Amino acid sequence: MSSSIRTLIRTPNAPQFPSVPINQAIVFDNTIYCSGVIGVDKDTMKMVDSSFAAEVRQVMRNLSAILQAGNSSLENLLKVTVYLNDINDFATMNEVYREFITSNFPARTGFQVGKLPMNARVEIDAIAATGNVRTVIRE
Repeated sequence: MSSSIRTLIRTPNAPQFPSVPINQAIVFDNTIYCSGVIGVDKDTMKMVDSSFAAEVRQVMRNLSAILQAGNSSLENLLKVTVYLNDINDFATMNEVYREFITSNFPARTGFQVGKLPMNARVEIDAIAATGNVRTVIRE
């Protein structure tokens, strides 16, 4: 019987929360499962203190760093879930999201929630393929 390997991702290039019982991501087979990511600066461990758009940019930078640590990238995203403190911010989130993901968009769900950790206005979790990925479009 062969065994499977589950790799825990803990990169210093994105915020780490040692008091919280989670890993930034887990890689299993050719898939990386990312925990929810918020707009915390990894050096100060504080929320970015600026506009909603800046917070989304920080989330995307953090997500990108976690994916890279797991041998993946934003281009390999398969499924993204966006949690918003206010659904009225959805259009702004989309504008910033397109700065980071410009084509071959992943499947995505977005909705408003009651409250996010550290008073974040947006949180994103994701699933992505790892390694070399070839994209085929079927219409």
